[in-house]
Amino acid sequence: MDGLVAPTRRAIHHLPQDLETIVSSTPESAAAPARRTSPVKELTLRAVILGGIITLVFTAANVYLGLKVGLTFATSIPAAVISMAILRFFTDHTVVENNIVQTIASAAGTLSAIIFVLPGLVIVGWWTGFPYWTTVALCAIGGTLGVMYSIPLRRALVTGSDLPYPEGVAAAEVLRVGDSQGAADENRRGLAVIIAGGLASAGMALLTALKVTTGAVEKFFRVGAGGGMFGASLSLALIGVGHLVGITVGVAMVVGVIISYIVLLPMLSQGLVPVSGDIADAVQGVFASDIRFMGAGAIGIAAIWTLIKLILPIIRGIRESLASSRSRHAGGEVPLTERDIPFGVVAGVTLASMLPIGVLLWLFVQGTPLAHNTTALIAIAIVFVLVTGLVIAAVCGYMAGLIGASNSPISGVGILVAITAALVVKAVHGGSAEETAALVAFTLFVSAVVFGIATISNDNLQDLKTGQLVGATPWKQQVALVIGVVFGSIIIPPVLTLMGSAFGFAGAPGAGPDALAAPQASLISSLVQGVMGGDLQWNLIGIGALIGIGAIVVDEILRAMTKSSARTLALPPLAVGMGMYLPMSLSLVIPLGALIGLLYDRWAARTADPERSKRLGVLMATGLIVGESLFGVLNAGIIAAVGDDAPLAIMGDGFEGAAQVIGVILFVGVVAGLYRWVAGQSTKAEAQDSPVTAEG
Repeated sequence: MDGLVAPTRRAIHHLPQDLETIVSSTPESAAAPARRTSPVKELTLRAVILGGIITLVFTAANVYLGLKVGLTFATSIPAAVISMAILRFFTDHTVVENNIVQTIASAAGTLSAIIFVLPGLVIVGWWTGFPYWTTVALCAIGGTLGVMYSIPLRRALVTGSDLPYPEGVAAAEVLRVGDSQGAADENRRGLAVIIAGGLASAGMALLTALKVTTGAVEKFFRVGAGGGMFGASLSLALIGVGHLVGITVGVAMVVGVIISYIVLLPMLSQGLVPVSGDIADAVQGVFASDIRFMGAGAIGIAAIWTLIKLILPIIRGIRESLASSRSRHAGGEVPLTERDIPFGVVAGVTLASMLPIGVLLWLFVQGTPLAHNTTALIAIAIVFVLVTGLVIAAVCGYMAGLIGASNSPISGVGILVAITAALVVKAVHGGSAEETAALVAFTLFVSAVVFGIATISNDNLQDLKTGQLVGATPWKQQVALVIGVVFGSIIIPPVLTLMGSAFGFAGAPGAGPDALAAPQASLISSLVQGVMGGDLQWNLIGIGALIGIGAIVVDEILRAMTKSSARTLALPPLAVGMGMYLPMSLSLVIPLGALIGLLYDRWAARTADPERSKRLGVLMATGLIVGESLFGVLNAGIIAAVGDDAPLAIMGDGFEGAAQVIGVILFVGVVAGLYRWVAGQSTKAEAQDSPVTAEG
């Protein structure tokens, strides 16, 4: 998941109080992981099937959400809840079997992030669609390499490290809750909340497709000789995203909105807005050509700063953990809970993967202006994947352990990977003007492989931490994640093709007004094109970098000032950059969801069981994302099948004014009703826990 979405980050604070007491007072706690000497039901056929089904559904939802708003959601905890609700019908189910399900399904929140790079091949006009087997192979090889690269890091960064792994610990405790006596009602209630949120958001999206309501409220206006705009999407999924990322990220995104739309946009559009007529094109043009690149600069510098801050702890942590691991296991028998896939297999799979990568690259350049330099390009690409992949795996794995997989700046890592790849490829093959397009496409293709490594390694160590705490067998989890990668690789290409044919991607040839934003893919494509063409607007990126530096300074000051206080204040620079880069219709609603989530959590804190109440809110927010995303996939299928941009519309364009009013009223009503209903579910649960008996 990207650096802004953290559903499981909150979940660690949402654990039942009685469980926290038990865990903290027994050896089987986060500090003392479970150890087994005999096997139990774990990597079972039913776990693989269930995990595969959840992965297919959540991957499709994540692909849609990522293309629409540039964010994906973590799926481990929702998958664990669904798994526990289903496997409970089998009397011989185990907690480690449920762990396998969430491990497989976690690929939905990780490998689907490949869409931050891969659609760039369509955006730059190199592909018109997504060749199925080529895309499957690229995703599967990159994801499998991510698993392989992270295996040697497990003992260094998981069992022999003090890294907190907030999401891994949270997922482990949720699994323990589900495995405890009397948890069936809580599992059913959690599943019901997810379904209710999903049905509500899917219903709202259906009304938008029917054109009974509008999907967004947007207004353009003049500011002196320039222009400004206001926009807000009526998307329940964005409310869910905001609830999950929290108020700190929400406030940072608002800061980014203020910088872009209130300060920069009116300044840069001075004299460009027509005296009469529609001003929308001029305002949107300034945003696309100038402000977006400033946002890219802010994102890039924030990602670099994050990596700089972590590089020394990464080196120190690996050294100390490897030394501790060697000392601990010298001469002793390795228990089941410490058995990885053998290193020989890891090394063999890693090196063997270079062969299909080379074949894919060879096929990619055949018939192109680059064919005469195939050998040199493939050689440098393979070395780049081997070396950069290992570095990226270590960095992303450590970041996941330190701040959580969902909080890791994975899209920022993708930007750095793409720019580095572009500079390396350009150095090897300078290229004439007619070769530039081919070099851009080749760079994006290579970057997609490395990005697959980054996404999976970012998630794998988090899953292995969960497994460590519940007594899982590491090699079985590692096999399960490879299985999840395969499931994700199978479903990603058809969903991408469906989205491309139904909506298109902003910036791609022939893209219409309803094209999906695909913000990261569009940004990375523009940056690679700029590097290769020598016309990258470094001045705009530099201005954005300066803004990002300002955000970094403010963030560091706030953290230093509140370091010893109960609540640390922060201004995440990556979130500021995303607020600058994303369209206002998205950037405003996510903070609104964060504010609503904050108010809900404050209410939940006053209940008898605050952790359970907050967790129900997290599950409902996840349902909001899943429901709208899955309807988006279904609607895209209908559009592609009938060849009509609005096949479900029952209202004409003349109804647009009324649709806006109806949309706003319904949006507010549904959000208020859902949160009220979830609060009622929490109250009912408390009543069941503490029944009141009448005195006779």
